[in-house]
Amino acid sequence: MPQKNKLSLSVQYPDPRLKEIVTRPQVRRWVQAALLAPAELTIRFVDAEEGRILNRDYRGKDYATNVLTFAYTEDEDSETTQADIILCTDVLQREANEQAKTVAEHAAHLVVHGVLHAQGYDHEDDDEAAEMEGLEIEILTALGWPNPYAPH
Repeated sequence: MPQKNKLSLSVQYPDPRLKEIVTRPQVRRWVQAALLAPAELTIRFVDAEEGRILNRDYRGKDYATNVLTFAYTEDEDSETTQADIILCTDVLQREANEQAKTVAEHAAHLVVHGVLHAQGYDHEDDDEAAEMEGLEIEILTALGWPNPYAPH
């Protein structure tokens, strides 16, 4: 079994709607599966209003989005990845419904996606997107979830 990277994780539920569906132990397992290095992370589940404000104030986009990653150590010299990953409950639930997925399945994908962003992965061009999606599929498959990009 591969060695787990050291993880300091805070899971916050200011929007408590998913607290019983997406539990701290599940989130820890998903984060750990996506870690390529030691990390100090906060995963925060917020409502649409907080999600919209954060997206507007930090990305200039005035709407709530599914996941925002605030990476504080994107350079390769850093030994520990530090980031805040914000998941918007309203968007997560809506997308899960639209994609015919369970909330937990979609949350697992968004957590993995956010953790990869925190570690410097991106999807700004086709090559980066293909690499990041490939990693997401591999990690989620190892966790027992289906390919998030396959049509349901």
